[in-house]
Amino acid sequence: MTERQEPIRVMVVDDHPMWRDAVARDLAESGFDVVATAGDGDQAVRRARAAAPDVLVLDLNLPGKPGVQVCKEVVGADPKLRVLVLSASGEHADVLEAVKSGATGYLLKSASTEELQDAVRRTAVGDPVFTPGLAGLVLGEYRRLASEPAPAAETGDPGAPRLTDRETEVLRLVAKGLSYKQIAERLVISHRTVQNHVQNTLGKLQLHNRVELVRYAIERGLDDA
Repeated sequence: MTERQEPIRVMVVDDHPMWRDAVARDLAESGFDVVATAGDGDQAVRRARAAAPDVLVLDLNLPGKPGVQVCKEVVGADPKLRVLVLSASGEHADVLEAVKSGATGYLLKSASTEELQDAVRRTAVGDPVFTPGLAGLVLGEYRRLASEPAPAAETGDPGAPRLTDRETEVLRLVAKGLSYKQIAERLVISHRTVQNHVQNTLGKLQLHNRVELVRYAIERGLDDA
């Protein structure tokens, strides 16, 4: 049973032509629709806007414009676009900067072809994907961000949108760091239903990504509930 009819549209950005071509070829041979590739940051931003991929597989170390800036610009222009960072660096600072720039996932280049394919599929539906060992680091960063003053409306705003009980329940589990698959299993609902609840909640709260959503939840103490 598959949840999408059409192939996932992917764009691959890396400044090493052999690596870029190999990743693009592997993904295409696995059934993904590779709509574009790019070798530097400026080219990546232009081509992403023209090709409108579902997932941007992005290296951080790019000439011209760094990967984190590419991520900020493409996600800012199209919040529906998901970014999966594929990097040789496992440095915590790089991971956190990528997440704060709007990346949905972060995978090391040591990952297998199968791991990359699975990561692209999960990233396409908004499920955060991280190389093992990095997920806890990212959740800790979510919590740190939540402790800072938020630029959005204050917690006690009487005009704040109301979430349904199920949306609140899903939001609480997202804030605890569970994946969409884990939330679906916990609540005995489908993966697609979890996605729909998250998308509806983002829309109601006028938030753009999972980082903002988790921050919202932690500010309201939902992760401790």
